[in-house]
Amino acid sequence: MAGATGTDTRSRRTRGARSAAAVATVLGLVATASACGDRAADGSGGSTVVFAVAADPGTLSPTTALASTALSMNAFAYDTLVHVAADGTVVPGVAEKWSATATSATFTIRPGVTCEDGSALTADDVAAEYNHIADPKNQSPMLGLSVPATAVAKADGATRTVTVTTTGPAPFIIEMTRMLPLMCRKSLAAPAALAKATNASGPYRLTEAVPGDHYTYVKRDGYTWGPSGATGEGLPGKVVFKVVPNESTAANLLMSGQIHGAVINGADQDRLDAAKVQNRSFQALFGQLLFNQAAGRPGADPAVRRALVQVLDLKELRNVATGGKGGAATAVGETAPTPCTGDTVTGNLPAHDPERAAAALTAAGWTKDGGTWTKDGRPLAVGFSYPTAQGPQVASAVELAVQRWTSFGVRATAKPVGSAGIIGTLAGGDWDLAWAPIGVTLPDQLTQFYDGPPPPKGNNFGSVSNPDYHRLALRAAARPGTDGCALWEAADAALVKNVDIVPFAARPNRYYAKGITFEVDGGGVVPSTLRRSADR
Repeated sequence: MAGATGTDTRSRRTRGARSAAAVATVLGLVATASACGDRAADGSGGSTVVFAVAADPGTLSPTTALASTALSMNAFAYDTLVHVAADGTVVPGVAEKWSATATSATFTIRPGVTCEDGSALTADDVAAEYNHIADPKNQSPMLGLSVPATAVAKADGATRTVTVTTTGPAPFIIEMTRMLPLMCRKSLAAPAALAKATNASGPYRLTEAVPGDHYTYVKRDGYTWGPSGATGEGLPGKVVFKVVPNESTAANLLMSGQIHGAVINGADQDRLDAAKVQNRSFQALFGQLLFNQAAGRPGADPAVRRALVQVLDLKELRNVATGGKGGAATAVGETAPTPCTGDTVTGNLPAHDPERAAAALTAAGWTKDGGTWTKDGRPLAVGFSYPTAQGPQVASAVELAVQRWTSFGVRATAKPVGSAGIIGTLAGGDWDLAWAPIGVTLPDQLTQFYDGPPPPKGNNFGSVSNPDYHRLALRAAARPGTDGCALWEAADAALVKNVDIVPFAARPNRYYAKGITFEVDGGGVVPSTLRRSADR
């Protein structure tokens, strides 16, 4: 990417561009529209569209929000420097042009961009946000996702430019800004105040927040700085995010005409397909096991990790979790559009072989006592944490895994986690094994989850320490853009071979719709493409 330059190509690349990507488990969405479906005279294309999310988003503060529900909602309220189109092309956002090397980037900020309080969003504001996230004392989980770990930003108000430099290589320094929700500087003084409020730089502003029930966003006037210069013309006047945890209920509402759209990934797909309800989809990692390798946890023993996986028939588990509609995972979390697309999973996972699992445990000093594996007088016991928002099929898959482990001699228990709590569970450290697919758009964004410090100082939830991954990721980071893909892919494969993570299921996330149209990418609905349609 050295020397790459972007220009303001306003006309052709709005479809498929988006400002944020999903992190952690994939969001369940339901899109609905109000009964007043006529197009509004103000060009809003209809008064209200409602998206029902499967779980409350938790905090919406742009510098701390990690839950995928929050990221999708924030995409409606906060714009970004650049966007990435469906074909992987980087297109202008708040930055009208840019240039980059492996250790620096310069962005020219588009004039006329404002926050919802009317204040101008300037180069000084953008530089201040970079420096706020990069400051370790602020402990922002966005460090490494949207801002390089060693970034320092300086603004030049006269030229409207922001220059970001790093002491080490930042191979995707431009692309990662699609996950940087831009804020006016005064909001940085108290970012926690935006947990249930906005000072939006994007097309919508939050006007009502009722946790556990709904969040209402109203379209801003004068918005003209969307992907490739997209404006608010044609966007719905109001967008409501309604918490609707049951997917079957969403399908019923869609079929009865009471809502206009829903993300349906379970058994209800069959009746929607039979009714020829249109859908948009993207392929995403759906099933992944993450072990807690902190001292004293069973996952700290590599023999235990490998044995637990060998006991399972991962194809069987995948079919239960996806209703037979999923396929084998080929990546450890990078979701399209992503620059590195090699298969890092096939052939690297332990094969189903309970006999080898028993032999491996025995070689590691475990013995079977009364039907239970023990070591140093302690039984092999694991709790399997999973998010209930993933639906009943995942719950069934978890129970199946627990049954297989129990039969093998492990004291296994299922531990459902409700609402947006899975991130809190992982960060809290009191867990053994989790259903935790982590989705990103760039391979270097995974390093904070599988390398470096665990919470509270970092996001290495599983306390993973993999020397091969660390070494290969460092080498990959020294090469700009796609030049490092072979090394990134080798690094990802090292995680799978060491059974640090077990990515075993991928599936298309399907967004069914009636009466609305939109495009989707790895983060969900692309806000600039949302429209009402004649299809009712």
